[in-house]
Amino acid sequence: MSAFGIAEAGGRSGETLELYTGNANPELATNIATYLGISLGRAEGFEFANENIFVKILDNVREKDVFLVQPTCTPVQKSIMELLIMIDAFKRASAGRITAVIPYYAYGRSDKKDQPRVPITARLIADMIQVAGADRLLTMDLHQGQIQGFFSVPVDELTAVHMLSNYFKRMQLEDLVVVTDLGFAKRGRTFAEILEAPLAIIEKRRPGNLDMAELLNVIGDVRGKRAIIVDDEINTGSTLIEIERALIREGVTDIYACATHGVLSDPAIDRLRTSEITEIVITDTIPLPPAKRLEKIKVLSVAPLIGEAIRRIHRGESVGALFSEDLELVQEMLLWDEKIDADGDAPTAQMTTTRQDEREVSATR
Repeated sequence: MSAFGIAEAGGRSGETLELYTGNANPELATNIATYLGISLGRAEGFEFANENIFVKILDNVREKDVFLVQPTCTPVQKSIMELLIMIDAFKRASAGRITAVIPYYAYGRSDKKDQPRVPITARLIADMIQVAGADRLLTMDLHQGQIQGFFSVPVDELTAVHMLSNYFKRMQLEDLVVVTDLGFAKRGRTFAEILEAPLAIIEKRRPGNLDMAELLNVIGDVRGKRAIIVDDEINTGSTLIEIERALIREGVTDIYACATHGVLSDPAIDRLRTSEITEIVITDTIPLPPAKRLEKIKVLSVAPLIGEAIRRIHRGESVGALFSEDLELVQEMLLWDEKIDADGDAPTAQMTTTRQDEREVSATR
């Protein structure tokens, strides 16, 4: 199990900040730590022959402000159990506060009882996280915003919409139209406003429990335009390919796609490889293994966004700016990501944090 430790004083009630990670996405956790200018805390974990998971925290976390990074991505069941067991370990080690940092929240589609005799698994996961001992949740782009209401502890839901939209804005593409479905329409509207482009809506439905969607209609004028398809996640890619075909039939000239979560379950990569989509932009909320890396897939890091949220939560500051389209802040995060691509190493967060602090001081004058 990955480890990491930390050392920033002056936080909540004088507590020091501790950052830990499970095995789901240690690379993201490492980048978050680098952004914060700290080290990861130390923990060890392994799986017994009977598939039981064992975790031991190797640092003293008594009265510390603990942030645990663990998206519930593949292997989903193992990631969830590891998250719960680590939270319980921190609770029994007398951590002052435990924040579950879950960039990708699994079972998000099971958020309501839409068939007879079915569970609301998203609520069940929320209950388990709270019973394990989490004091708050930090997440990104939930499949449905109502999942926040499943928690009785504070929830901060960040969004990658501003980062993704500004990535395309910097490309200076012309004749754009933003395409999304009804479930992501509100954030799709924000995406379109940032690009100063019209919004088209895809009407779709999911027949039964099949992992695919049936396209019914394209609402909006897309003919002769470059389309950017935006959604919260790309799973098997079936819906994305259906939208691509519908847009081609409607006469678009070029197609781009983006999503916060690149789940990319089989056979998504095969479908995307042969698609006519020019570029697919996702974030690193879920790790992308080498076997799934295509030339047309671009990965943006959300480490600075999550890191900034952690810093503000720890210090008791507002995280409101992270929900806005603060252009300077977004550009800094995009440039931070490009610095990683160019140098192979994540830059420290000291300069970014200082600039942000200066903006906050200026805003109060």
